[in-house]
Amino acid sequence: MSFENALGAQPPLGFWDPLGLLKDADQARFDRLRYVETKHGRISMLAILGHLVTSAGIRLPGEIAYGVPFTSVKNGLAAFETIPGAGIAQIIAFIGLIEIGFGARQEEIEAAQLKASGWTLRPSRRSWLLSSTTAVLRRWVFSH
Repeated sequence: MSFENALGAQPPLGFWDPLGLLKDADQARFDRLRYVETKHGRISMLAILGHLVTSAGIRLPGEIAYGVPFTSVKNGLAAFETIPGAGIAQIIAFIGLIEIGFGARQEEIEAAQLKASGWTLRPSRRSWLLSSTTAVLRRWVFSH
């Protein structure tokens, strides 16, 4: 199956699959990889936001663990040196619970978000929005 005309494929790169992950893929595999890519992008945006906030010195009040105030937690990956092992396990378990909960109610949550945003899923509008946003970003990046 060819994905050369998929939403987001536009000049100068066109459809870009440098690792050949979609070489013999069907539509279901394409949709799954696109979903995972979007999800990882959102997680990355949250991670950089958290890094910027903590680098700016903003901390929550209270303690992250008994006797360990948030103000003593280091920035970035060095935070793992400060947080006790049980605390790290709790963070991982919490992320897992969020993932399970989202997976169980994904369609309901996405429908509510779409309704609240006022956007529609008309393919022509979505394609235009993606193309125009990418074009504006490309002009800005290459002009600076």
